[in-house]
Amino acid sequence: MDRLIVVSGAGSYPRCVIEGAKRAGVREVVALAVRGSTERATCRAADRVHAVTLGGIADGIKWMAAEGCDGVIFAGQINPLSLFRGRFDPEVRKWLDELEVKNAHSIFGKLVEKLAERGLVTLPASCYMDEHMPGEGVLSARAPTPGEESDIRHAAAVAADVGVHDVGQTVMVKSGMVLAVEAFEGTNAAILRGGRLGGRGAVVFKAARVGHDMRFDIPVAGLKTLKTLHRAGATALAFQAGRLVLLDREKVLEYARRNSIAIVGVESGLPRAPLRP
Repeated sequence: MDRLIVVSGAGSYPRCVIEGAKRAGVREVVALAVRGSTERATCRAADRVHAVTLGGIADGIKWMAAEGCDGVIFAGQINPLSLFRGRFDPEVRKWLDELEVKNAHSIFGKLVEKLAERGLVTLPASCYMDEHMPGEGVLSARAPTPGEESDIRHAAAVAADVGVHDVGQTVMVKSGMVLAVEAFEGTNAAILRGGRLGGRGAVVFKAARVGHDMRFDIPVAGLKTLKTLHRAGATALAFQAGRLVLLDREKVLEYARRNSIAIVGVESGLPRAPLRP
């Protein structure tokens, strides 16, 4: 690949994509930075940077089309509340108003549609993340207890059902009771909400639904996720093998060891996220 553009939100995820693409031999990696969200470390990792506001993403798409590239990857978090509180250009507001249902898939799907209209190809957000896509098995110092394993199985089943409706990727369960299902507030807020109900001993399961479009909104966990679990009293984190991005792996596993949190990848029977275009 000659030129890749990474639409870069918050967190370390965009930087990991950029670094992975360079290791894979991509000649030039350009960051489309979102003002107020993209970290400086992400910008430093890129060969070039072009900045836009979230509300001016239409101008960013026009810029990408003028630049030309072999692929576009969406990576990093955008605060969901910004979709309600942000100041959008009339063109972007029109795109949002066209959506009867607003969730990650419909919103990012609209952006992908607009990119395609200008001849730009959106690649899976898992591409070049070889070092950050754990497979099946226990990653942490301790394995889940039998009780946690039972709750993980229940959470996985619930996640599969609600995923059909694009409700969210996170389910929290304790002793067979569903404490929280992620809505538009995001993973960490859902975990804290469940923690207020159930207290210590819950498990958290993150999942991508059947037919999940890996070009955007792929499940992600990192050190902040683990700290939120601990704060909420959750004692285990489970995810679909090969279908979740794990950031800051060494820090995550050390934090899990110190706080006796089990982390495990489970086989879902679903396709694993692609690591190359």
